[in-house]
Amino acid sequence: MHYTYVIESGKYSQWYTGVTSDLRARFRSHLKGQVRSTHYRRPLRLIYYEACLSEADARRRERYLKSGKGKRYLKQRLALFFSDRG
Repeated sequence: MHYTYVIESGKYSQWYTGVTSDLRARFRSHLKGQVRSTHYRRPLRLIYYEACLSEADARRRERYLKSGKGKRYLKQRLALFFSDRG
């Protein structure tokens, strides 16, 4: 399995979207500051992920979620999450 995931920065409220074959290990790397693109954005939290059967599908999904349409999709999909935060 390969995973497309989205984490949110608690510091800047920005999103980071990535792909991995081991979601738990990758997220731990983000939390420890071992990922260059997110180490300064901590604290982080995983807000969304999808499982894909192939890496190619996961990368395609990542590309979509980074697009304007994909960001709108995520905001709509996570509307309850955002409304609970106030």
